[in-house]
Amino acid sequence: MAARFLCRNFYSRSFLGIRGLPNYCLSCCVNTLLQTLSATWELVELLDRWDTAHLKGNDGCNVPLELKKFLVAMQSAEHVSHRDFLHCLDQNGVQLHIQHDADEVFLFILNLIQKQTDDKILAEQIQTLYKISVETHVQCLQCDSIQTKENYLLTLPLHVKEDHTSLEQCLTSFFEEHELRGINCCFCVQCAVKTPSKQGVQLLSLPPILCIQLKRYRNNGRFTQKLGYEVTFPETFDLSTTVPHAFSKDFNQQPCKYTLYAVVVHSGSAGFGHYTAYVRHRDTQSWYFADDSHTHQVSWNKVQTSYGGEHRHTAYMLMYRRTQEDNKHKTEIKCNEGTPK
Repeated sequence: MAARFLCRNFYSRSFLGIRGLPNYCLSCCVNTLLQTLSATWELVELLDRWDTAHLKGNDGCNVPLELKKFLVAMQSAEHVSHRDFLHCLDQNGVQLHIQHDADEVFLFILNLIQKQTDDKILAEQIQTLYKISVETHVQCLQCDSIQTKENYLLTLPLHVKEDHTSLEQCLTSFFEEHELRGINCCFCVQCAVKTPSKQGVQLLSLPPILCIQLKRYRNNGRFTQKLGYEVTFPETFDLSTTVPHAFSKDFNQQPCKYTLYAVVVHSGSAGFGHYTAYVRHRDTQSWYFADDSHTHQVSWNKVQTSYGGEHRHTAYMLMYRRTQEDNKHKTEIKCNEGTPK
């Protein structure tokens, strides 16, 4: 989906390292994603380790290189310019003067990091930040044989129902088994024909950063409709208690607690609107609202207005971080493993 959007410009302001980004050639979508990437300090630290001295810095075609430059400036400089990054995206296919879908651009950036980072170990570590390993199984309803396939996702796409619902209910629906009949029947190797079956997906592993996409767009024949229905979401939740049936028998990662740190918000219709973001400051844990150049501190109650329903601006992407307790636990394990006995 691509459409032209109206976007607002304000004087640049800075709040404890959270800086506004001027709208440049209808860049509100990318501006919003850059705010969330800047708030993902794990990504910032990984890119900071990347030795780029041997790379040409003036060709403007390497997306991870330009992203690294921007993130370093975002963390330290008084004046931040993201024009080089925007032009770099433009040369790689994310055109200027057009408003793109935030989830598509997010996945596009992650894909280019994989392709254009010459340090392949580092590139894999960055992908691992977001990598959700899943097992899809299809069970034939005639012979009960089961076919399984392992795959991975970088964002978790959850359908929005035509009613008020919650993130927990969306997750439950995503991991429920669904019957496939009629034209949706699958080929069964044992029966050697297409048969009715039931399909499900289960988790094999969870990432440090859990990115969730609320699928608010639906094709209705000739046009795309935006679903503005209310979807509530918590600041913190535990997947192991929220959707206990979502885990494969091979899953052995505990605990599974996550804390929200960024929300990508869309205002308007499917073909005409504006992107903004709520981001959480790493040190103060305070919430900030970023609308292009304009940023200011807000309360959690304000973030909740992006649930949808009666409000015109709706959450589209949710960024959750595994809680500090989990990260501390992993660090302690690594330290213990490296301690001579």
